[in-house]
Amino acid sequence: MVTTLIVLAHLAGLGTSLHAVFYARSSQGSIAWAMALIWVPYVALPLYWVFGRSRFVGYVRARRAEDVMHSETAQRVRDDAEQFVARLSEDAGQFRSLEGLARMPFTRGNHAELLVDGAETFRAILDGIEKAERYVLVQFYILRDDGLGSDLKDRLVERSKAGVKVYFLYDEIGSHGLPRSYLDECRAAGIDVRPFHTTKGKANRFQVNFRNHRKIVVVDGRVGFVGGHNVGDEYLGKDPKFGPWRDTHMVVEGPMVQGLQLLFVEDWHWAAKSVPPGLEWMPALSEKGDMAGLVLGSGPADQLETCNLMFIHAIHSARRRVWIATPYFVPNEEIVAALQLAGLRGVDVRILLPKNPDDKLVWLASFSYLEIAAKTNLRIDRYTEGFMHQKVILVDDVAGVGTANLDNRSLRLNFEVTALLADAGFAAQVEKMFLADFERSTPATADELVGKSFPFKLAVKVARLFSPIL
Repeated sequence: MVTTLIVLAHLAGLGTSLHAVFYARSSQGSIAWAMALIWVPYVALPLYWVFGRSRFVGYVRARRAEDVMHSETAQRVRDDAEQFVARLSEDAGQFRSLEGLARMPFTRGNHAELLVDGAETFRAILDGIEKAERYVLVQFYILRDDGLGSDLKDRLVERSKAGVKVYFLYDEIGSHGLPRSYLDECRAAGIDVRPFHTTKGKANRFQVNFRNHRKIVVVDGRVGFVGGHNVGDEYLGKDPKFGPWRDTHMVVEGPMVQGLQLLFVEDWHWAAKSVPPGLEWMPALSEKGDMAGLVLGSGPADQLETCNLMFIHAIHSARRRVWIATPYFVPNEEIVAALQLAGLRGVDVRILLPKNPDDKLVWLASFSYLEIAAKTNLRIDRYTEGFMHQKVILVDDVAGVGTANLDNRSLRLNFEVTALLADAGFAAQVEKMFLADFERSTPATADELVGKSFPFKLAVKVARLFSPIL
């Protein structure tokens, strides 16, 4: 029997290795998985079926079955958006190609404001929810039952009891510690609250690799919030381990709100097999400004690697500067090459990372890029005043605020969203914010590794090997 089991394991490993060769995310990944599946199938088989899949097949099938993105409603959203197509400046014109990835045009008539750090962000979100008259859409990756989580729940409960429809979506992997009592209290007040349900369906039962990392709030189809904050007291700087928490959100009005709403609806459709009725789909121009903007969603159900292509295109488009703030810096070779080329052609390339990590392996891997940076005029800074969690990019006068990190998980595995503004005024706000962050940072150079011990240098090299799965 033991011999039979061994033979069956190796046959299964051989068969699965063919799947890895055809469907792994990269050639390096194909080789690594195939070798492991052939030689140590007892270990590699369960790991592959949990972590090796590159596309969220169940979500893809659901999209094909009732096809929310190509339904009558979604088509109407795109048609309506065509009435508000923005004229981009010469510098921003190259970003027009991102419309193909987003399946939406850059629209005019938007207004966006930065929300810096947790207190400002959640004051604005809670105030926005309080003003809701018809409905509120809420989506977060991490949801905690603590002070901030209770404040959000209380505000949603109050609105629901006042007759406002509330749809609340959370990722059950990111929010694994959320107690049932929190959800029961929401449902008792009439709130429709759902887990994203990555593991829905027999084929996805053991799937933990694909996560919904989006953070979206939409009020009455007129005001939207998006950015890096989750719901937890640490995002207000109350975690004694990290201290101050540096993060960025934004509030937007105008046609971009329908872009955020459409992403929420597609995720809700997967989780609930339904679409919230009575949503406002007709865009309204903001009375506060006339910014050109685009909402770009990405995820493992896309035909293309949307998030990866967005970053590559943005970096290649830069003429003057590429400033990126990310807590996790484990880029793939394509993005490394794009950053190097930008530096070599004289673009001001700056990467802002946290000095104090929340993920040791990712922190170690980031050291391996310091030597590459030094050779090609890339500047890497480490933020010193607490933990930095923001996901912001500034390319010339185009700025993006969202949920995507520069790591494999965001580039290829997570559902993410980035709001892009092609507006010099908004870019100036983002520039001012970056400059303040750079003042609170210290340069990271290749010399940092020189004085380190051999075990530390070895750990950096080993961590870099794990970059495809970080």
